[in-house]
Amino acid sequence: MAEIIGSVKEGILEQTNTAITTTNKTKLGSSELGKDAFLQLLVCQMQNQDPLNPSTDTEFVSQLATFSQLEELQNLTASTDKSQAFSLVGKDVILNATDSNGRTTYISGTVDFINMSKSKVQLSVNGELYDMSQLYTVVDKNYIIEQGRPKVPDKVNFEFDANKPSDLTFEVNLGEGETVANQVAVIINNLILDSKHVSLNGNKLTISKDILSALPNGEYKPAIVFNDALYTTVSDQVHIKVVNSGVTSMPSGEENKESENTGNDENGEIEDTLV
Repeated sequence: MAEIIGSVKEGILEQTNTAITTTNKTKLGSSELGKDAFLQLLVCQMQNQDPLNPSTDTEFVSQLATFSQLEELQNLTASTDKSQAFSLVGKDVILNATDSNGRTTYISGTVDFINMSKSKVQLSVNGELYDMSQLYTVVDKNYIIEQGRPKVPDKVNFEFDANKPSDLTFEVNLGEGETVANQVAVIINNLILDSKHVSLNGNKLTISKDILSALPNGEYKPAIVFNDALYTTVSDQVHIKVVNSGVTSMPSGEENKESENTGNDENGEIEDTLV
């Protein structure tokens, strides 16, 4: 049976001592405006509109249609973001992150998998999860390989004086990742220097003064050949100028001929070695 909580006189509710118990439920809000919240706002607008100047049905329908279009665009954007995220699996990426000191750092690695948590898209890189918004760039696999190839990091300009002979020593980078080298060969004027004249100690490459003394006066650009998977060759970083040499012609080298039964290679080229 209904309980009487007060009487009304002249349109005003008179308060009584009857206790009224209400239950308050706390509901956590969301930063997103959903369709339910929009409808609640629309109903509230209809209930509190000016009776002397009420909104028409057309205005309400127009507002609802506008919101529906916006919601569809948001759903399409979210779907596109997820599709783009899935396409990154197996790709090499660079992400930006903030360390404990508030400084921006860059992290590179391969995307192992995509984690979907509600509307949140996360990339798994190097065992850690990063938000899609932290993606800085996607790197081609060939670019990673190129960055790791062996090289001669600095230009080398060396003048060899035959009256004061000295070895030529310079720094080389043996590469990293899939393109690491552990041996180096040197070619001067299409002649391969014998290994006894070329030594590699850590990242220092030395060309013996004995072989440099066998070169006539002139300028040379030796090619440095690494034995990595791509056989990287650097021919534009080292420049040698020979002066005061008593040699008048290049050494002939030793011809590495094949047996008479097989003959020379199909290109007719002969590989010489300076000894």
